[in-house]
Amino acid sequence: MTFPEHDWRLLRVVHRTALDRYCTRVLEECVATIRGTDISPHDRYLRLFRLLKERDESIATAFDDLRRSTAIQRLAAMIALGVIPDEELGRFSATTRDSAVAMADSWRSIEKRRNVR
Repeated sequence: MTFPEHDWRLLRVVHRTALDRYCTRVLEECVATIRGTDISPHDRYLRLFRLLKERDESIATAFDDLRRSTAIQRLAAMIALGVIPDEELGRFSATTRDSAVAMADSWRSIEKRRNVR
């Protein structure tokens, strides 16, 4: 699929905002983990370490290597992370939006099956 010029320009703008949204969410998760009193400090540290490792993988999938040839995958990953609100998504062309949403839905269902095991 060729990524339309309008969508490419829009994605480059949305990319920065979506990354900030995701990082804000991750930092809030870190604060909650650090402040938790239900487990020992060492266990909180280990939980925080695992959390950051998992979130770093998500950041890489959604935000690293933004090129026109990887644009649809990056957009789909951002959608799957929930950092692209509907009003922003609606600004993309119908073809791009439909492809990215379908890919994001597919990834979500794979992730759900993986987490059930």
